[in-house]
Amino acid sequence: MSNRITSLFQIKYPLIQAGMIWCSGWELASAVSNAGGLGLIGSGSMYPDVLKAHVQKCKKATQNPFGVNLPLLYPNIEEHIKTIIEEKVPIVFSSAGNPKTWTGILKAEGVKVVHVVSNVKFALKSIEAGVDAVVAEGFEAGGHNGREETTTLCLIPMVRQATSIPLIAAGGIGTGAAMAAMFCLGADAVQIGSRFVATHESSAHQNFKERILQVPEGDTVLTLKELTPVRLLKNEFYNQLEAAYQSGADKTKLLEILGRGRAKKGMFEGDLNEGELEIGQVSGLIKEIVPASQVVQEIMAEFSSVISQIATLQFPK
Repeated sequence: MSNRITSLFQIKYPLIQAGMIWCSGWELASAVSNAGGLGLIGSGSMYPDVLKAHVQKCKKATQNPFGVNLPLLYPNIEEHIKTIIEEKVPIVFSSAGNPKTWTGILKAEGVKVVHVVSNVKFALKSIEAGVDAVVAEGFEAGGHNGREETTTLCLIPMVRQATSIPLIAAGGIGTGAAMAAMFCLGADAVQIGSRFVATHESSAHQNFKERILQVPEGDTVLTLKELTPVRLLKNEFYNQLEAAYQSGADKTKLLEILGRGRAKKGMFEGDLNEGELEIGQVSGLIKEIVPASQVVQEIMAEFSSVISQIATLQFPK
């Protein structure tokens, strides 16, 4: 299919794999790009030399476009920007910061820039900054999230009503039917994270992948709003946070409990008790670990089927 997003990124399908820290290395990004979507390398958990190595390996593994997800609060962001420009990465999805800081510099180098937002206000600020598209991510999403708790079902039509540039829907999307629903609400593409964590090419630890398959409905919680909101699986670490909240803990105490390296410990090293396990609500639908290409194929096949069914509906005049 062809639309504004496929034309903008020169990809086959309007399906983007989210750039998730500790889960989205060059193997996953290249696999998704080879399958016709847009793969993203998650740079937020990478030292500068590690990002450069992943970009170079991704370029060798796929002839198709891929991108880098760039958290703007990353401490060594200048070095990541240098790598992106020197290695001629064609697409950047920025998040967690002010898009005005780097969008103009990247676009001057020919890079397509997309910014991730959780509300209409920041979608408009992103457009002012000159981005090529926005990702509107709802409350259902895994990982770091917006404080407003606006669901994707509500967020997408609100952002669509307020903007005219290409719009990518994210949060709670893991099936072709959900993708079709987002298109009905005004999206031009979808960004999917959680479903790609449980793939062979994901760099997440096998323990984490297998834990995702056991997630029941309601087992993820948005927490740590006082710091940076994040959706987590319930485990011993989450229980410590919950106990701290019950005792009236302030930001200092919460930071002490969080410590350093929690996300790496959980998602990359496989500590299911003390690690931070970031995953979306859609994890309740994930029941097997498969190749990333299979995820793309299944989602696009179901999307096509659902859209065809919608087209056959007849209504009384």
